Amino acid sequence: MTRLPPRPALLALTAGLLVGGLLTAVPAAQAAPDGPGKTGGIGDTPAAGSDRRAPGITPTPQSVSRRTDRITISPTVTVVTGDTADASSVRVVEEALRRAGAQRVVRGDAPARRGLTVHVGDAAALAAQGLQGPEDLPADGYVLGVGAGRVVLAGKDTTGTYYAAQTLRQILPERGRPGAEVGGLAVRDWPGTALRGVIEGFYGTPWSHEARLDQLDYYGEHKMNIYVYSPKDDAYLREKWRDAYPADRLARIAELTGRAAERHVEFTYALSPGLSVCYSSDADAKALVDKFETVWDIGVRTFAVPLDDISYTDWNCAGDEAKWGSGGGAAGAAQAYLLNRVNKEFIATHPGAQPLQMVPTEYYDVAPSPYKKALAEQLDPEVLVEWTGVGVVAPKMTVAQAKAAREVFAHPILTWDNYPVNDYATNRLLLGPFNGREKGLPAELAGITANPMIQPYASKLSLFTVADYSWNDAAYDARASWGAGLTEYADGDRRTERALRAFADVNYSSALNEEKAPELAAEIDTFWKSGDGGRLDAVFTALGAAPGRLRAELPDRGFTDDAGPWLDATESWAGAVRSALGMVRAARDGRGAEAWELRQKLPALVAEARSFTFTGLDGREVPVVVGDGVLDGFIDAAEAEHDRILGITGRPSASTTLRTYGSNGVARMLDGDDATYFWSDGAPAAGDRLTVDLGRVRDIGDVTLAMGKPGSAEDYVHTGVLEFSADGVDWRELTAFERRPEVAVTPPAGTRARYVRARATAGQASWVVVREFRVATTEASVTGGPPAAPGSALRAAADGDTATVYRAARTPGAAEALDVRLVEPLAAHSVTVLRPTGSTAAAEVQLRAPDGSWSTAGALAGPYTELRTTGGTADAVRLLWREGAGPAPQIAEVIVR
Repeated sequence: MTRLPPRPALLALTAGLLVGGLLTAVPAAQAAPDGPGKTGGIGDTPAAGSDRRAPGITPTPQSVSRRTDRITISPTVTVVTGDTADASSVRVVEEALRRAGAQRVVRGDAPARRGLTVHVGDAAALAAQGLQGPEDLPADGYVLGVGAGRVVLAGKDTTGTYYAAQTLRQILPERGRPGAEVGGLAVRDWPGTALRGVIEGFYGTPWSHEARLDQLDYYGEHKMNIYVYSPKDDAYLREKWRDAYPADRLARIAELTGRAAERHVEFTYALSPGLSVCYSSDADAKALVDKFETVWDIGVRTFAVPLDDISYTDWNCAGDEAKWGSGGGAAGAAQAYLLNRVNKEFIATHPGAQPLQMVPTEYYDVAPSPYKKALAEQLDPEVLVEWTGVGVVAPKMTVAQAKAAREVFAHPILTWDNYPVNDYATNRLLLGPFNGREKGLPAELAGITANPMIQPYASKLSLFTVADYSWNDAAYDARASWGAGLTEYADGDRRTERALRAFADVNYSSALNEEKAPELAAEIDTFWKSGDGGRLDAVFTALGAAPGRLRAELPDRGFTDDAGPWLDATESWAGAVRSALGMVRAARDGRGAEAWELRQKLPALVAEARSFTFTGLDGREVPVVVGDGVLDGFIDAAEAEHDRILGITGRPSASTTLRTYGSNGVARMLDGDDATYFWSDGAPAAGDRLTVDLGRVRDIGDVTLAMGKPGSAEDYVHTGVLEFSADGVDWRELTAFERRPEVAVTPPAGTRARYVRARATAGQASWVVVREFRVATTEASVTGGPPAAPGSALRAAADGDTATVYRAARTPGAAEALDVRLVEPLAAHSVTVLRPTGSTAAAEVQLRAPDGSWSTAGALAGPYTELRTTGGTADAVRLLWREGAGPAPQIAEVIVR
């Protein structure tokens, strides 16, 4: 799960946000407190909903106005500091000036007579630019003025000035000599919520110390002001919470705390005693206070007590049951008792300590309960309560839900937003934007903290958008913010940015972003509509080249280390889809032999693409997933198109109105393997469907729907109906079912259908697993010989599936033949015989007329043989083997068109 806190200046703001909504985030088109528009007539603030992202400035400022004047980076620049300047903001300014071409940066007490002067933390200097100061802005707000021969950075507080410095860093050019001209600008900016940051609270492979330091640098640059230290690998936070830190471990926490302070980030220490704590014990209360005292001494000022992911039905000591009894209400009362003691005995006795934070055991909904009621009534009112939304990983989070959470807990709410965390989906990178969070939500909260991925450097792409939203939700556009983050991460290099975008696109989907590889999917859709294979081939080629480009050119090397298996898989998948595309283009152009050669290579290419793994904390190898449903879906669609061109129409396919959980795609319910399954990513509503398309109208036999699986016994359609249709429009019932995970029915003789579906007729709470959805059909019959080898079968020669192969057990004997009896007589215009590459057994290809006479169409020649015929009616095909000629025969498919 996750944890977090505020600070003294922020607590007053939090109170304003929570009591009567006294202060809210103001869209850029509105006035800030006393109006960000008071800029001396420099320019109009852009209208709400317009593109308000000033080039290079992130997070999106609340108000930006361009001036008509400009400043020049002189060889010598003088820096004058004021009341809200600190060493960190001055350092950022001086480094930015040197990168912009200043040869000397000197300190002064007053503006220089010659050259550029930069005022840091000096609000009085704004008067010369006609700009209002930051006095009426909330905490962390700032004003930045560029023009009138000077640059002025004036924060509401030292953090605000530091943020102004970060904005200046982004707008100054990078060049090796003085003389650069910078357009005049007025920025009046402030955050949409008091606390904005990250909680390291995932399960799995922990971040390294170096990665944590790097993250703190990133948070400071993106105006995020809180980091909650709650790594699961620190046993002294959980299992050994009572024990003192060894000196080396404490020194590392001290280094993190110092780096956080330099970057204006609150380091929050989250101690989780719930696995063994005795709430009524004086000794355990003292152990908590003593542990906090230890980290106070190294500079920590914000503290949290997470009580998530524990059982509150089982006490850890008899004294708790004796004091409070049992049940959720008792647990809430016990937790409030302990936290109130910590609040009074530690927080209240340490001036400068920030309000205590806690994570409730019921952190994932807004439903009233005895547990929540006890916390609401008994927990000290200034304690912040962390909440994940409605759900552990909430796809949506709304203003109404936040108000409900505030009401049910009766405390300030700090969200522990479980995005982009992937500890529950370690096979994926979640590189899409922060999404599904309603505008106006930050103003209802004490703050927002995001739980990141196991991969720290790869998390930055999503965290960029978290920072953008939590600073200025009124201007936030998820896709635009995502694109801006890609640009920044690629350091402005367009080729690298395109490569990063292609890679992030195939790792885009999550609970917050339902679209799978949206940009690639759109290109594929365009191909199927337009037939422009050249364009799509260029897209696939670029996708295949992206991993190499990122490994060679991406500035943040940690990203390519984090993403290694996914980069490998992406490169491999790109090769597979290019081959599938080549197959379709060759088949459409009449190059059947080339198409068949490519078709045979696809299974190995797909197997390779699926072979890359991520090694988890327990040493288990987890196959990674990229572009699922799009890359593999294109290959499925390409094979179906190749089948159509060949004349194979009997290969079933599956579809559903339900979303898919993980890589458990709908095709798995047709693979003949009861151990694999389709698994929905949510419960069905009335009307949701699972459909089998048989490819053409045909006689159907037994229909079997096998649902549920061990460990998910309730995951099946509880109330539904099996139906069939010839055209997908008019449906007839086969059978209704209720509370039956295994459904079987035999249709009346002569029933013909192209489609068979299972339709839910009522909603339910549990998800759906379908192991197999079998529809028996009449197939072409195959007889004769030679007999099939073990593991093969005669029917594989004409089963509508080119992946199955009839492999003979021996070479043919005298007059031996393989006979394929068609389902029904056809006007035969061609016969195509597909064989695995290397199969060379010689045979004549014959057709049988309805009167029983046979005629020769031609001879087998290579892996792909297509023979044109007269168009006469045929009801069977014979492969008449030449005795002893070549190795044992192999046939993938015999097709009559």
